[in-house]
Amino acid sequence: MKKCILLILVLRAFVCTSTAQITLGTPAIKNYTHDEYNAGSEMWDIKQGKNGLLYLANEDGLLTFDGSYWKTYPLPNRSGIKSIAIDAAGRIYVGGQDEVGYFFPDETGILKFHSLKQLLPKKARQFADIWDIVIYNDEVFFRTIECIFELKNNVMRTFDAPGGWMLLSRAGGRLFAHDKDIGLVEFKDTRWQACVGQPTNTIRVTGITEFSRDSLLVTTRKNGLFFLSGANLLKAPTAIDATLHTDLVNFGKKIDHNRYAIGTAAKGVFIIDDKGALVEQFSNKQGLQNNNIHSLLLDSDHNLWLGLENGLDFVNYNTSVKHIYPNRENQVKSNAVSIFNNKLYIGTSNGLYAVPLNSPQKDISMATGVFTEVENTKGPVMSLTQIGGHLLAGHQDGVLLIDNNQAKPITPGPGAWMLKAFPSSPDIIAGTYTGFQLLKNNNGNFSFEGKVDGIYESLGNLARDNSNNIWATHPYRGIFKVQLSADRKKVALYTQYAEKSGLPSALNNHVYFIKGKIIAVTEKGVYEYNANKNNFTSSPFYQPIFADARIEFLTEDGRGNIWFISNQRVGVIDFSKKTNSRPYTVIYFPELAGQTVKGAEYIYPHDQENIFVGSNNGVFHLNYRQYVSSENKLNVLLTSVKAIAEKDSLIFGGYFVKGDQITSAQNSKQIVSLSNHWNSFHFEYTSTLYAQKSNEEFTYKLMGFDKDWSKWSVKTEKDYTNLPYGKYTFSVRARNNLGAASAPVNYTFIVEPAWYQTIWAYLIYFAIFAYLVYLGIKYQQKRFDLHQQKHEEEQKRLSYLHSLELDRNDKEIMTLKNDKLEAELNYKNKELATLTMQMVDRGKLMLNIKDELMLLIKKLNIPDASYQFRSVFKLLSDTEKSDDDWDNFSLYFDQVHNNFLTTMKAKFPGLSSTDLKLCAYLRLNLSSKEIAQLLNISLKGVEISRYRVRKKLQLATEVNLYDFLIEVTK
Repeated sequence: MKKCILLILVLRAFVCTSTAQITLGTPAIKNYTHDEYNAGSEMWDIKQGKNGLLYLANEDGLLTFDGSYWKTYPLPNRSGIKSIAIDAAGRIYVGGQDEVGYFFPDETGILKFHSLKQLLPKKARQFADIWDIVIYNDEVFFRTIECIFELKNNVMRTFDAPGGWMLLSRAGGRLFAHDKDIGLVEFKDTRWQACVGQPTNTIRVTGITEFSRDSLLVTTRKNGLFFLSGANLLKAPTAIDATLHTDLVNFGKKIDHNRYAIGTAAKGVFIIDDKGALVEQFSNKQGLQNNNIHSLLLDSDHNLWLGLENGLDFVNYNTSVKHIYPNRENQVKSNAVSIFNNKLYIGTSNGLYAVPLNSPQKDISMATGVFTEVENTKGPVMSLTQIGGHLLAGHQDGVLLIDNNQAKPITPGPGAWMLKAFPSSPDIIAGTYTGFQLLKNNNGNFSFEGKVDGIYESLGNLARDNSNNIWATHPYRGIFKVQLSADRKKVALYTQYAEKSGLPSALNNHVYFIKGKIIAVTEKGVYEYNANKNNFTSSPFYQPIFADARIEFLTEDGRGNIWFISNQRVGVIDFSKKTNSRPYTVIYFPELAGQTVKGAEYIYPHDQENIFVGSNNGVFHLNYRQYVSSENKLNVLLTSVKAIAEKDSLIFGGYFVKGDQITSAQNSKQIVSLSNHWNSFHFEYTSTLYAQKSNEEFTYKLMGFDKDWSKWSVKTEKDYTNLPYGKYTFSVRARNNLGAASAPVNYTFIVEPAWYQTIWAYLIYFAIFAYLVYLGIKYQQKRFDLHQQKHEEEQKRLSYLHSLELDRNDKEIMTLKNDKLEAELNYKNKELATLTMQMVDRGKLMLNIKDELMLLIKKLNIPDASYQFRSVFKLLSDTEKSDDDWDNFSLYFDQVHNNFLTTMKAKFPGLSSTDLKLCAYLRLNLSSKEIAQLLNISLKGVEISRYRVRKKLQLATEVNLYDFLIEVTK
């Protein structure tokens, strides 16, 4: 008790001496309107599941949000939901009017409502809204104004309100309730008991949260804050007591080890520390949609979600990127920053602002303070430069010396863009609207030495090289290299560089001296000055990084890292983070994309914790050290899978379930098998790093279909159409801009084959195929046999034709032979006939000669004529008997008549030569007269010879001798 009183006294003393200063940096606020989530405007409660999903109590039911997609789950009776609680198993307890229960996913991962109303006594089943749900140990408590329900071991108990239950809250391992009549009570020993020594029914308790090891912080509706220590309720003074007593306080929650959020009905959210000092306020002025805060959630990444009377707001509370507004009442561009003499100076389009940095915080955005305008600085501030322990400003009125909270003019004008000092010299060059001006610093006394003669250009961007040459740029005329005279009061020589000097254009160039080189950033990449050739060439170092991209700004920090703005994207070339292929890492900051001042881009890298980027309203502050060391674990969720046909069918609702627990991976029982009709699918996925939505990219792969992972993309959905049957696993991963990637999440499903693609169908196909093969073989066999038969028949036909051909040829040959033989026979017959006729004629002649000779002898009556003509008659007789004619005749005769004479000799050896001659002459069918002449006998002699031959041939009387002779040689 004494410790608590001492603490209160200390807090009161601190609060009395503190002013209402808030942190300089304001985190980004994202607004979600009811048009976006397509439900009621009021968000009554917010909770977050283990998977990172948000669950929101809304008039239209339970809303879920995964960072990309909203879903609505109404209660069966369509009543509104005012509160949510999630147990360790993942059951989402909700309640509405006359309905109480929980949502839990079914086997397909789709949330389904399970009513518990039947567990209530019948008399308690009609009730109004359930305003609070608290899980305490293994019990669940539900609060309506009339009654509190206790759920334990599937049994419901009720606790009626004496006057009206107004609060149900768990804090410090204890369960509290507040009733209108009996005040603040605690649940002990299965009943509600008074926990405070003094009456508390006169105050309306709206929240109880942890404060210290032995104290709780209690918020009330209109009576401010209290400490509950033991049984004592003591007033807790704060810097916002005046507001807390006039405005309605809706709740109080601890959001950090020494930070507490106080939600109000009209002033937004106040963040106070453990001493009661105001640290921060979020209201309409900071970007909230509404000042009436119903609920607050500190999510797993330590960012704030605010449920409003009209919408939902996300406060990127645990961010490395914050906004600093030098003038919250007026939106001003800022493109000049300097930390000097423990003050933060920000130059804007309408004056210079400063704030003391008295906080020990390394991160300046976490410091508290109030900006004040530096006197005599109205108008645009172009630059801030520290020279010789003094701060000088380039202003539209000229160069100003900033002394404490005042500005003193050094030059009479015109406007000054930028200043560059020369080392080991009091001389300072200022680039102005009309050229250069010379200033001198004499031990802190700055003097204007006049205009530098020799050049008349508006030179807004200056750099100095190691030879003390001044480099300057004109927005439309390229880059100037200026050599000054010894006294620096005039230009000794200047060279202008544009397209002919290697630059891609004379437009929008900027020049810097970085790492010992003159660097020109252009609309098409980065160029380096080549002193030997006196021109610019594409930089071999920057080319792989920027290629031909537009570069608006380049600067080097104290660690040698190079900060840049390219195409309105802010990034850094970090040489402390080497990769396998390069001695640096390029990091972009998507949170700052498009936020810089176009045409006047600016980065001020003070140190690793404080990087300032000029914007169209104040400056952005980047804690680079925190940014790159952020340990927010990347996760990826597959939120839904739809099978697509004539109508879409949700086959997976985003939850993997095993038994009665929500798990992080699919189990075998959740592998769905779909008919071939459902072969097109729509996948939706996301990451629940709500603060890094602009930094996320995804890659996916459908194993069983895709060969490789897809390219990284910001898309959060993917369609596959007309997949063939098979088993597939859809896998998706996420990564951020720092290269950190999540583990993949996998979803397996099966597309069944069509009936004609099943194993039975294939067996039938095989049987049909085998049968067809059999029929084919039989058919081929039959065809073969038929062809064989036709072949044989054809062979026979050909053989027959061949034989016919041969016969025809033989016949032709025979005919030719016969013709030849016939010709020969005819010839021989002719010869034989000729010979026969010769023989006949000769016989006739011999006979005639003999007869004539005899007549002559008789006529002449020659004596001894017989003797005298004996030799003649002998010669005639020898001639007749000569066998030479017969031999020739018999030779021809046998050739013509098939060896007739030889055959007759062989068959009838008794025939004499005269008989053979007679047979031959008879075979020739000669007349008896011709035969008589040939044989030199009389006709009678021929008849006798015929008789004698018939006898030798033993012919019957009726047999014709000629016919017989014809038949002998056949």
